[in-house]
Amino acid sequence: MTFAIFQWLERTRLSIAINESLWAFAVIEAVHLLALAVIGGAVLVVDLRLLGFAFQRQKVADLARVAHPWFVWSLFWMLLTGFVLFISLAASKYYVHDYFWVKMYFLAAAIVFSFTIRHRVIMGDDARANSAFAKLVALVSLFLWSGVGLAGKAIGYIS
Repeated sequence: MTFAIFQWLERTRLSIAINESLWAFAVIEAVHLLALAVIGGAVLVVDLRLLGFAFQRQKVADLARVAHPWFVWSLFWMLLTGFVLFISLAASKYYVHDYFWVKMYFLAAAIVFSFTIRHRVIMGDDARANSAFAKLVALVSLFLWSGVGLAGKAIGYIS
């Protein structure tokens, strides 16, 4: 059943248009990678602060409030462009590629973790944001988001 859905997605008008275009996939992927870079930066500045490596004079919550809109908007664009890229090769490439599924698991875990546990820590009081638990949260966050990027890169190089 799942493979049939992937096949159907790959046969949609949008997918066909992307595959027949000389430039569409490249432009969409460029936006996707830019969004990935922005989300990486938004995550990195807050997590480095939690770890005590950067921005130590600023409160975590203040830094998080500045980074949050960048995080949310880049996540939106990353998901939108990622879906469009996905449907263009859904059945022929992604369904059969183990690293696609690894990336999706990392992505789901990173999103849930970011909007639940990490959010509570970074928007909490200073004691919580400067605790050993906050450092662990930052390490888990960095691990999950790095996993998304590395698994995504592996799709293109490891078969």
